[in-house]
Amino acid sequence: MLTKEILQKRRNELKTLQEADLILLPSNMDSPMNCKDNCYPFIQDATFQYYFGMNHPNLIGVIDVKEKKEYVFGKDFSMSDIIWMGKIKFLKEEAEDLGLEFRDLEELPKWIENRKVAITNYYRADTVFYMAKLLGKDPYRLGEHISEELISKIIEQRNQKSNEELEELEKAVNVTREMHLEAMRVTRVGMKEYEVVAALEAVAAKHQCSLSFPTIFSKNGQILHNHRHDNVLQEGDLVILDAGAKLPSGYCGDMTTTFPVSKKYSDRQRKIYNIVIHMFERAEELCRPGITYREVHLEVCKVMVEELKELDFFRGEVENIVIAGAHALFMPHGLGHMLGLDVHDMENFGEEKVGYAEFPKSSQFGLASLRLGRELEEGFVYTIEPGIYFIPELFDLWKKERKFEEFLNYDVIESYMDFGGIRYEGDFVITKDSCRRLGEKMLKYPEEIEEYRKKFS
Repeated sequence: MLTKEILQKRRNELKTLQEADLILLPSNMDSPMNCKDNCYPFIQDATFQYYFGMNHPNLIGVIDVKEKKEYVFGKDFSMSDIIWMGKIKFLKEEAEDLGLEFRDLEELPKWIENRKVAITNYYRADTVFYMAKLLGKDPYRLGEHISEELISKIIEQRNQKSNEELEELEKAVNVTREMHLEAMRVTRVGMKEYEVVAALEAVAAKHQCSLSFPTIFSKNGQILHNHRHDNVLQEGDLVILDAGAKLPSGYCGDMTTTFPVSKKYSDRQRKIYNIVIHMFERAEELCRPGITYREVHLEVCKVMVEELKELDFFRGEVENIVIAGAHALFMPHGLGHMLGLDVHDMENFGEEKVGYAEFPKSSQFGLASLRLGRELEEGFVYTIEPGIYFIPELFDLWKKERKFEEFLNYDVIESYMDFGGIRYEGDFVITKDSCRRLGEKMLKYPEEIEEYRKKFS
């Protein structure tokens, strides 16, 4: 449980900021669907939630660095709100329970007058325009006024997950696991993809969770993030499920599984699937404090190339193939990303700031999509998610351009262009000298998945 004392400790660590008198951290605002009283389900800004712990819209958290005090500004509930929503805890009372002084939002403009303010960058237009108006800045140039010192402090804190956070993440991963098992249980020949999606998302709702991100479930696994669910599942299809649960506390799970619609993997599916699992296990072996995740990513790519060479997809030296980037035909994304209150944790601050520290991101195709490349540290929570994909459009382009033809056996690869794709993903924490997968044991090997699905056929 994230207590008042934990939140106060987090806020206190920001009071060492040197370049400002006040830190302003806004919550997210209500987002109307079609009128102001009919809004999309509310998701709190993760940084506001991390420091202030309140899951309400239209608030601004303030840390007075000079006076060492903390406030929340907002409009408290009125009798009209109570009539429509029922008896609810007033914001003032909730704020005080969390060690915060509550003030009316109308006081804020005068309160910050002539004081040096530190802000971060914002990913929502309504927040940008509100904060620009509050600070008297051009909304289109608000990014020029962000505090890099503040962002660095937030990233440093949020990257290191406490024991309390790990408990929440374990819960999120376990609900996520249950969602995946439910999908494996209900999937049948003749179903529409959206029927399976409905079943697995109901599991999240049953646990009072929302989704970490829109569910990816498709027989077209070659499309990395396919949010369409309108295909009919047929004998021989292979489906990718990338889905996660987000707890009421905000912490996220993120897991990917790939399984056959039929009772068993075909021989061809099994071969590629096992290569992906070997990639996953190699990453798990390597992850520890001190190694960079870019090193892990590249080593995993070597495993893929070595084993695809046995299928005659590649020729040449493995090292040269990976250095050149020819392997990215099959895995054009990175091995993983940070995980926490956001599924791509703190990505709103920029991948270069969160996922990189000692060196810049690569511009090479494939490696450029690696969201996490920096040296791993104890307490980091991240994903391992290798995949192999057969993307006809990318294949056709590279073949036409004769790209990497010294390494790629295009004629052999072409016979797999009806395959789709496979990805497998788990969530991990870096420990003192290794890493640990979060959550209860999850099905991984083809035989385990086949045996599990057989129970419900």
